[in-house]
Amino acid sequence: MKIKLFLLFLGIAVSTQLQAQTGFPFDNEIRTFKHQDSISFPPQNGILFIGSSSIRKWTDLEQRFPGKPIIKRGVGGCELWQLVDYYTPYILFPYHPRKIFIYAGENDIAAGKSGKFVFQEFQKLYEMIGRKLPDATVYFMSIKPSPSRMKFFNEVVIANELIKNYLNNKPNSTYIDMSTVILKQNSSIPDSSLFEADYLHLNSKGYNKWQQVLEPYVN
Repeated sequence: MKIKLFLLFLGIAVSTQLQAQTGFPFDNEIRTFKHQDSISFPPQNGILFIGSSSIRKWTDLEQRFPGKPIIKRGVGGCELWQLVDYYTPYILFPYHPRKIFIYAGENDIAAGKSGKFVFQEFQKLYEMIGRKLPDATVYFMSIKPSPSRMKFFNEVVIANELIKNYLNNKPNSTYIDMSTVILKQNSSIPDSSLFEADYLHLNSKGYNKWQQVLEPYVN
């Protein structure tokens, strides 16, 4: 009985310690990534995909770019500001990637934040990467227009345009238009057939479109 109680308290203590070390949104997913890293740490100079659920739910991302050192670190439904404030010491800087593909900002806007706010947070992230990883190339994957979030389209456009203009003259950086390929032909409306039933996340056909856009940059 004493042994069982000791093990119970030990488990609680360890859990509390981990919570104290992180204690931020989706910290359970960050712990999972760090556990994976402790078993097999990704090689340096890899190709990091980081961001929200559009990265997390791209389940065959690595298989679509065979032979490439892809590191996938999509976190729940995270917001861009959370990458800036919380995640970079855990799932960005330690890998020393040579390429960083970022998809984030859509959830910030859906939570009521402005396109300008998203741009400002991206600017912070870009500057952080520049200080810590000056040789890395940064690719911002434009925020997609999701059918279920049509009321936010104006802020999405604002964020994308501000970030595109900001990166225009920045070294080691590229803005990638991920939106046009998922629109209906000759339209500004997203093609719902490229989305899952929630009309928020891309399905396999949608990721096919994204793969075609990304291949020149990954390769």
